[in-house]
Amino acid sequence: MDLQETSASDTSAQPVSTGSSVNAAPRGMGTGTAAGTPPGWTRALLLTLLLLVLLAAALYSTVRPQPPFPLAVLAGTLLCWLLLAGAVCALRRARPARISTVVIAGALLLGVAAISSPPSTSNDSARYAWDGIVQKAGVSPYTHVPLDDALVGLRPGWLFAPGNGTADGGTRCSPDLFATAPVATRGEPSGQPLCTTINRPNVPTIYPPTAELYFLGVRLTVPDGVGYAAFQLAGLLVSLAVTLMLLLALPRLGLPRYLAAVWAWSPLVLIEGVNNAHVDLLGGALLLAAGLLLTAGKAGKPLRSGFMFGAAVATKLIPAMAAPALLFRRPVRFICAALATFALLYTPYLLTAGWGVIGYLPGYLKEEGYSDQVGIRFALAQFISGGPWPMLLSAAALLLLALTVLRKTTVHNIWEQQTLMIGLTLLIVSPNYPWYALLLLPAVVLSRYWEYIGVMVALNIVYLLPGDPVFSGRVNRASLAAAALAIAVGAWHRRRAFHLASAADGLRAASGMAG
Repeated sequence: MDLQETSASDTSAQPVSTGSSVNAAPRGMGTGTAAGTPPGWTRALLLTLLLLVLLAAALYSTVRPQPPFPLAVLAGTLLCWLLLAGAVCALRRARPARISTVVIAGALLLGVAAISSPPSTSNDSARYAWDGIVQKAGVSPYTHVPLDDALVGLRPGWLFAPGNGTADGGTRCSPDLFATAPVATRGEPSGQPLCTTINRPNVPTIYPPTAELYFLGVRLTVPDGVGYAAFQLAGLLVSLAVTLMLLLALPRLGLPRYLAAVWAWSPLVLIEGVNNAHVDLLGGALLLAAGLLLTAGKAGKPLRSGFMFGAAVATKLIPAMAAPALLFRRPVRFICAALATFALLYTPYLLTAGWGVIGYLPGYLKEEGYSDQVGIRFALAQFISGGPWPMLLSAAALLLLALTVLRKTTVHNIWEQQTLMIGLTLLIVSPNYPWYALLLLPAVVLSRYWEYIGVMVALNIVYLLPGDPVFSGRVNRASLAAAALAIAVGAWHRRRAFHLASAADGLRAASGMAG
């Protein structure tokens, strides 16, 4: 079943011919035509609910602690993607009046499954919590590292615990000490053995100010002793906000509302955005809002859009890659609003930490291989050359992509160009982290460029595939190459369909003139 088609079950998303006999049929009767309510909508709804239950069960099993075998999380994630495809295809045949309700109810059901366990594959939200806790106490996360003994009174038991010293001067931590894997370290400057669930506890935070304000806001709502659930619930609320934005935006574009389920029920959102509670979800929501504001009405709202985009970039910097597809309408006003918002958000942190607000960013970029080609980074260019060339070739490709998107984007193709810009950037750079694709999925839903889901699946494989580095490296590169091939095939298919439609229009016009 092709999701590229407009759903026959969402009559509000497309004009209906007044000459069709279907229009006279009572609502809910199975007439079997594309313009009316499709036959068997009850069966479609029941099938959707069944697949949702199976998806919830698969998700619940995937995020459970201590997976039964090494590939369990990857296998569960891929199964969730397959169940999502089946559920969305079934939903497109359900009754129009119920689609929005089913989408939201399904998101809530799956959200409960996602927050049933602590973060399954990432402990980044432990740092979020710590940054929020210290800010509540008036301490800047840019000036103090988590190991700083001066902050010992702020350490909750679910984030820190005393460790056991070893004969060689190290620290030993019990594997089941925390809800997520412990990090063995020592306090500074005391050198006392210490266990924590925060990664990189010896460096200041890396996160920009929108993220830090979000961390503070979430932690202000709960006591310090409340653990991961706070950010998981916040992630669920943000994902629901994006779902509502999509449900409102889709009909305005002449698209069926059931497509919002691709976001609301996706394993990417539920695992990375809700269970692992990555702040990239917030960046994706702000980026979507920027695009919707820019296309609102006849003239758009570039000033408000710039505010949203500036806040998105101040969440994690990564949304900056979407800029070329947002500069088609009053770019000077948009850029000034974005820069002003970015600077305003940084101002209170600059006043307290100075240039310390840069945090661990330089070290992080070097560690992750952005300063020199390491591992899977710039994987597609590695098929062409080795040494320093993959990074240089990738930079040239990204520049060409940005210029092309900047030149071609209009109000009529913004979501297609957003998909190209973000999706191809992720494919070219090939980061290790699938949650970066949370910026991509809303644009995929609105453009219906479904082949770009292959990028998300490939990043899942890159992140979750264990085993020998040589073997996993080959599989990772093959998965990214497969995603690139899917994108190429999708582009060819659309171009071919466009030319065939143009030829058919030309023949009809010629026949009309001859008649």
